[in-house]
Amino acid sequence: MRKTTVICFANNKGGSGKSTTCSNVAYSMSALGRRVLVIDGDMQMNLTLSFFDEERALEYARSGKNLYTAIKEQKDLEDFIVPTGYEGLDIIPSSTLMSGIEFELFTKWQREWILKKSLEKVRASEKYDYILIDAPPTLGCWVMNIMCASDEMIVPVEASPWGLFGLANMFEFFDQVKSIAPDLSLMGIAITKVSERKNYFRQTKETLSGWEGVRLFEHYIRVDSAVEWAQDNSKPVMVYKKNSRAAGEYTELAKEIMQYADR
Repeated sequence: MRKTTVICFANNKGGSGKSTTCSNVAYSMSALGRRVLVIDGDMQMNLTLSFFDEERALEYARSGKNLYTAIKEQKDLEDFIVPTGYEGLDIIPSSTLMSGIEFELFTKWQREWILKKSLEKVRASEKYDYILIDAPPTLGCWVMNIMCASDEMIVPVEASPWGLFGLANMFEFFDQVKSIAPDLSLMGIAITKVSERKNYFRQTKETLSGWEGVRLFEHYIRVDSAVEWAQDNSKPVMVYKKNSRAAGEYTELAKEIMQYADR
């Protein structure tokens, strides 16, 4: 059995396609035969809503079967895992109460490591090949928790005029986290929401290619209406429309991520 690799998807700028990339990469990995756990670390619950309709997502929020309860009570995460209904793919749902997670962490001892400790038993079981964590679009103690619990970080970046705004702060924060979690690595940047008819993609790619020590994934994600329709139906795009362009692109991106993760 291969060891479990923990990968977080993070960007302090909203609208980067972070949750969408996390959910569809996770499904692609499971469809390729890997065992995957996704963890929704964002109060917006977009990752949870990628697999469940609103009623069921809120049911998990109300019942306490969610990440907020686990972190607040510092419990093992294995007790909060629920099946998505897709083979090889499980999830720990989020809750809107995650908006108060920074306050909950403030008084905790060694607060930067709470998520890592809660994840220890799940990780040690090696039940999963990959654990993917969706981080909220902020920089603070909770995102630091997510990074400290991860082996690798992927930064989705939108190909738009403002897509790069604040990215320097993101990498500065990453360097700060690495000072206490030296095993954390930046796997790469995934460019999303690409419209090849516009110059933004070329400009974004040229700018990021010039950043020393930053890898750009070869495969990028173009704008595809199938993604929005899939989200509206609370399904991965490969399930909603398996022959869509986006389905193929997320699958290829997942393969590329697995290639780097398995080295």
